[in-house]
Amino acid sequence: MTDYTQAVKDYIELEKSVLDLLDVEEISKVLNILVNTQENGNTVYVFGNGGSASTASHMVNDFNKGLSEHLEKKFNFICLNDNVSTMMAIANDISYEDIFIFQLKGHLKDGDVVLALSGSGNSKNVIKAVEYAKEKGNTIVGLTGYDGGKLKQLSDYCLHVPVNSMQVTEDIHMVFDHLMMSVLYKTMCNIDHLRK
Repeated sequence: MTDYTQAVKDYIELEKSVLDLLDVEEISKVLNILVNTQENGNTVYVFGNGGSASTASHMVNDFNKGLSEHLEKKFNFICLNDNVSTMMAIANDISYEDIFIFQLKGHLKDGDVVLALSGSGNSKNVIKAVEYAKEKGNTIVGLTGYDGGKLKQLSDYCLHVPVNSMQVTEDIHMVFDHLMMSVLYKTMCNIDHLRK
């Protein structure tokens, strides 16, 4: 039997050390952006590739159901990954690089927020959609890893994970989601979600 104990400990220690490096002031700013978007009745468009697509979808669940269940005025998150037929049609008929920008065109309104996830920060389809939203004057929130790539440069606010590991980056992107949901659950709903 192989002893993986040290490898497991190393991974956990890396994750713990990266958590200590997170910019909590930037997280607070993003929380304010999301709350302002909800109060103004606007939409947050969320998207990413691979594991980030699942994180984007999970965020929609946490904000549209988890938080909004207890609020009179609901959050309106839309995940551009959630309609597989639409994505596949755009990828097949136009280009995979257009799967997100195509869905934003004609729908993105003043005051809407684009929340883009890319571990590398350089996913072409993510960047193309973000550049479009930036040109339209919409606020960009990026979730990145590694050196942040182009997405970090384009973002108005960036929740950056300073580590050269896709796995730890994606872990902490999920932490951002649950952290923000839990903080808002407590402050907006007067419920300590951690007790549930």
